[in-house]
Amino acid sequence: MKAIQDELARSELTGQRVFESEIRRLHGVLILAKDGNLTAEAERELQLALEISRRQSAKSLELRAVVSLARLWMSQGKTSQARERLAEIYNWFTEGFDTADLVAARKLLDELR
Repeated sequence: MKAIQDELARSELTGQRVFESEIRRLHGVLILAKDGNLTAEAERELQLALEISRRQSAKSLELRAVVSLARLWMSQGKTSQARERLAEIYNWFTEGFDTADLVAARKLLDELR
């Protein structure tokens, strides 16, 4: 956790934000892994990761963020919201369906049906 917080502080200090979305996503995932009751804090990090990746037009990072967010929502019973948000991003892709991220997204979409 400290390494992630250090990296976020470094990106703030230097202005280098290339990996900020992925760092935020990982922070959200680690928050949940450490304490499953901290869903609001984790969701804030995942939503922030999603917003950052959109601003950067980083579709692969956007997909990763939405998969993590959809998993959280699925665990909270928000399956229709999770499916809708994930399908929106997944359907943007036209190739690369054998990549690990798209395979994971497809599998999660199938689970959400």
